[in-house]
Amino acid sequence: VQVAFVQGGADSQPTLPGQPKDDGLVALGSLFYEPVWLFYREDVARRRLRRDAIEGLADLRGWRLNIGTPGSGVPNLMTRLFEANRVDSSSVRLRTLGETPAVAAMLDGRMDAVVFASAPESLLVQMLLQTPGIRLFDFAQAEAYSRRYPFLSPVTLPRGVVDLARDLPPRDVQLIAPTAMLVARDDIHPALIQLFVQAARSIHGEAGWFQRRGEFPSERSLEWPLAREAERTLRGGTPWLQRYLPFWLANLIDRMWVVLLSIVAVLIPLSRIVPPLYEFKVRSRVFRWYAQLRDIEESVDDREDAAHRLLARLDELDARVERLTVPLSYADELYALRSHIQMVRGRIVRAAPPAAPSTPVSPQTPVSSEQTNP
Repeated sequence: VQVAFVQGGADSQPTLPGQPKDDGLVALGSLFYEPVWLFYREDVARRRLRRDAIEGLADLRGWRLNIGTPGSGVPNLMTRLFEANRVDSSSVRLRTLGETPAVAAMLDGRMDAVVFASAPESLLVQMLLQTPGIRLFDFAQAEAYSRRYPFLSPVTLPRGVVDLARDLPPRDVQLIAPTAMLVARDDIHPALIQLFVQAARSIHGEAGWFQRRGEFPSERSLEWPLAREAERTLRGGTPWLQRYLPFWLANLIDRMWVVLLSIVAVLIPLSRIVPPLYEFKVRSRVFRWYAQLRDIEESVDDREDAAHRLLARLDELDARVERLTVPLSYADELYALRSHIQMVRGRIVRAAPPAAPSTPVSPQTPVSSEQTNP
């Protein structure tokens, strides 16, 4: 189970007020009031108390009282209330029937009173509020109960809210009400928390017998620490991005804005550094050959380097430069280098010593035999 509805005060081992529980659970908000309805038979009150109404929980000594099935939350709550009123639970004839069988038993006279926590829309609550001879207990000390038990809230059942024509109830009735909470495991995904809180607002945000419109879901009366994402959604409402974008995209952007801001903060200074670095890298492709070109030019006056060797080195340099590629915006740098290569080539040619003229061989006059023989 990842998410559950939990009634306030249902934990059998409550923590101290203001001390958060540490059991791997977080609250997503309180959803609605679940008032404690204590219905009893008027005839039993007249017979036992000599009056029509119960004035306090101490009057229930000796009564047959149904407190609900074990684990429903009401037994633990009633145990605390009895202890607060110094009533020994053994002095009350407690029963643990379900709500429907208990109500049927009370109507048949086999049960004196029933107590359960439920929303006012419950059919059993609606029926008992309009049943003659059945009265609802008025928690006159509701404010005091709420101060001693933070999970309880004092609520008022307004006069005539059940039936205006019949004026039911005939007077305001004070009740105590734990709140139903939406509780989840602390490892639940934040996106799901946001969806649950939004769904709770659309379902439980309307007005009712005990709350005004927009009062729930709420951060009040929580027994577990409120999840951070639930707190953000409760206070901020639906993110405006979700009004125009799909949920998955809006949620992604909403969670990535910190990263995006960090990226922008890094890109702003980089936008000033990267262009000069790029320009230097491109121009260095061209300028790196000037070192060799200057070395060749400085060797022109060196008599030890023959012109044909310098021209060979220059031809090799020129061939490499021809294979060089640069962006069009830097083509002028490349063509300037090639023109400088040609300029050095011309200087080498001009500085080369002129070739020595070849001496033509004159034809020798044949020697006659008369000249050789005296």
